[in-house]
Amino acid sequence: MVEKDSLDLHGQSIVIDAVCPLLNAPQYIDWYRAGGVTALAPTVGSTGNTANTLRRLAPWVRLLRERADLALIRRADDIETVKRDGRLGVYFHLQGTDPIEDNLDLIDVYKSLGVGIIQLTYNVRNRVGDGCEEPVDGGLSRFGVRVVERLNQARVIVDCSHTGPRTTLDAIERSNAPVVLSHSNISAVYPSPRNVSYELLDAVAGSGGIVGIAGFPGLVANSAKPTLDQFIAHIDAVVERVGVDYVGLGIDYYGGQWGVASDEQALDEYQDALRTGIWSSAYPPPPHIYPGGIETPRTLPNLTRRLLERGYQEQQVRKILGGNWLRVMRSVWG
Repeated sequence: MVEKDSLDLHGQSIVIDAVCPLLNAPQYIDWYRAGGVTALAPTVGSTGNTANTLRRLAPWVRLLRERADLALIRRADDIETVKRDGRLGVYFHLQGTDPIEDNLDLIDVYKSLGVGIIQLTYNVRNRVGDGCEEPVDGGLSRFGVRVVERLNQARVIVDCSHTGPRTTLDAIERSNAPVVLSHSNISAVYPSPRNVSYELLDAVAGSGGIVGIAGFPGLVANSAKPTLDQFIAHIDAVVERVGVDYVGLGIDYYGGQWGVASDEQALDEYQDALRTGIWSSAYPPPPHIYPGGIETPRTLPNLTRRLLERGYQEQQVRKILGGNWLRVMRSVWG
């Protein structure tokens, strides 16, 4: 009975996965459709420059024109429309501000192309501020202050995943809109340089933002094969600390994970990330196996079932699956 009820609830709910680097390869779109996802955000740029980011956006522009089952999301109401029409909504995410280079006007260019959320840093220091793996976090730079202001003006969501604590708190102080952690877990549940303290969680919730819980195993638990309950423990921690209105999904399925890449491909990608310095030894080596039951986007209904089994009420589950993201999007995008 719980399984049938959970499938009905999952099918009726708006489901948003806010971080989808797996979609660097668009052939995995149908995995998300199979998992009942309503809207998602392919990562189209991080540490690359403007030219590289535009090259990654270009095939999406064509795909959105050619596929009637896809729709570009610009406003929160668009997500409700695609849900009603049975289409898949797409907006874009930059994991870092390197693609902006030193030109604030590029924020408006990206916004016009459908970029709805921009993350300030990716682990290391850039023009805007310090990443979460820097030994010293000096906070937002002067340019970073201007970036946050321009993101607010352009109605782009400010994201502080991968960003240093001081830089994140500065961004929250400077922003006149909610600030989010699109894919970050809770240090009190499992310590990692990428996970966040209750202090940051409190500040994000205070801004009206949310934390998207990530499935990358190195952020979930001290296990190469984390369980679904270990993933949900991070949801529980947010709910117990600040309430159910401030948690969502940013599962962060990616091309190097188990079930997508071969062991050899995953190791090559991992070693390249270490070599370039965008990852450190804080990231465990592959295979990267996502929590049992939601190893890929195709089986996301298992999360809904398990939340119900653990005592979450239907309205709470709807918020976790996508309702809270929709609230933030309505606040920022209109």
